[in-house]
Amino acid sequence: MSITGLAIIYIIIWWIVFFAILPIDVSRSKSVKIEGEDPGSPENPKMLKKFLYCTGITTIIFIIIYLLIKFEYLNLRNIIN
Repeated sequence: MSITGLAIIYIIIWWIVFFAILPIDVSRSKSVKIEGEDPGSPENPKMLKKFLYCTGITTIIFIIIYLLIKFEYLNLRNIIN
């Protein structure tokens, strides 16, 4: 598989994991209400922590998928035929 294909697979897995992690550890208790701000928006979304967790989880999943593809346990050409 080419580098471009591997990068696309990594990016797709990263976004799926990111959207799965996004609602975890969110506190929505607002003490000060600012006009124009959504009352359900999180006070501290902890985005850096979520980016790091997402990257780590995605890397582990990607390595597993890459090894399955490399050793032909996951070969779509053989599955289709």
